[in-house]
Formats: sequence, structure tokens, C-alpha cells
Amino acid sequence: MFKVASFNTNSIRSRLGIILPWLEQERPDVLCLQETKVEDRDFPLEPINGVGYQAVFNGRKSYNGVAIISRHPMQDVGKDGVEAAEPGEARLIAATILGVRVVNTYIPQGQSPDSDKFTYKLNWIRGLKDYFQQRHKQSDYLIWTGDFNVAPEPMDVHNPKRLYGHVGYHPEEHKALQYVKEWGFEDVFRRHQKEGGNFTFWDYRVKDGVNRNLGWRVDHIWATPPLAEKSVRAWIDKEPRLKDKPSDHTFIVAEFEL
Repeated sequence: MFKVASFNTNSIRSRLGIILPWLEQERPDVLCLQETKVEDRDFPLEPINGVGYQAVFNGRKSYNGVAIISRHPMQDVGKDGVEAAEPGEARLIAATILGVRVVNTYIPQGQSPDSDKFTYKLNWIRGLKDYFQQRHKQSDYLIWTGDFNVAPEPMDVHNPKRLYGHVGYHPEEHKALQYVKEWGFEDVFRRHQKEGGNFTFWDYRVKDGVNRNLGWRVDHIWATPPLAEKSVRAWIDKEPRLKDKPSDHTFIVAEFEL
């Protein structure tokens, strides 16, 4: 079994008390992290090594940052590469693990639909299609995962009527994401979980938002068709979001029978 997970840490050093026990309990083969918010020289490698994992990372001080943690050797590590991206953003890292190419992204949030940052977000998402076309084929064993900062479907937000047109659930974002998806990806979570109410993000600012389940599914695990067909299970682990000092996101997980 090949078990892959993704988690937006909202600062890895603040979240080691959640990440390390989760790794020991769940033992994923791969854990992709976003918003690590740490320079590479300060990445907390020692405690991660201490629970039996190695890591590759692409970070910057206080903002963004991505990492891949694995129980297995990682080959052909790549960083960034989206042409629309500003230099040094630290939003993408990729590696090959047990013959599977894993691409971990932290897509820009976009601020508001009338801002330049929203236009930048759309261009960044569309630029991923070129990234994949230039490096891969649809027949490859390829996973694209991370915080996409987009809820694709009505069932991926707690109140689709009210939230439609907001950043994260906007028709232009849906078009951009679909443009990349049509290159050759399947939403692995949706392959196995057809019902709504499964979320990965609950805003800190929403009072009692987790218990009321006022969330969004903006973190995803997508795969090319040959690999998606080998997926056997996918789920969201909500429990870490209920712990003391949590991230505003939680873990999304998928298992593949390779």
C-alpha cells in the first residue's frame, strides 16, 4: 500500500506537536506540507528524522514554503518551475518516490476577486498545465497534491449559495482549475467519497466553526488515470483540527495499491 497525505501546517515549527504524533500513528509513505513558513536552513529536520522520515523542502522566511516528507528515498527533486510564479516564492516542490512522481503545491490565496493577486492566482493555476505538459505524460504515475486554495464543487463549501463568487469558490478559479484537470487528473478523494460536508479547512475567525462544520475542501490529492485507478481509499482526518494550537487546515489522505 502506498499512503499519501497532505497538510497545510500554517507554520511547521508551530505544528510539530501535531505532525510528529500523526506520522507515528498513521505512518504514511509520503506527507506533503504547505505553508511551512521557514527558511531551508531552519527546517526542523532532526525531529522528523527522529520518527523515521526524511524530508526535502523549499522554504522562505515567514511566508509560503513547501516540503515533502517520506519514509523512502526521494529522487529527482525539483523546486518551483511554474512560469507565472514570481522568483523565490517557494510554492512548489516535487520528487519521485517508489516510482510515483509527487508534485506538492501551495497555490496563491488570491486576496479578493478585484485584486491583482486574484489575477496572479488564476495565471499561476493555468501555468501548472504547462508545467505538467512539459514534464509528464498522462500515462505517468503522477500525484498532484497540496493546498489548491480552491473548493471545486458546491459540496466542497459549507454554504455554496452565500460563498459563490468569493475567493476560493469563484467561477474563474473553477475554470482555471478545470483547465489543468483536463490535462489528465482525477480527484482521488471524490473517487471514493461522494457526499458533501467533508472539509479540510475551517477559518480561525469563524466562531465554533469546526464544531459547526463551517468548512471548505481546498486541499486535494489528484492523480493521473492509471494511478487513480489504483487508489483504494481516501479520507480526511478531522481530529488534528480539534487539538490544542491547531492549523486552520487538517490532513487529507489517499491510499494506492501499487
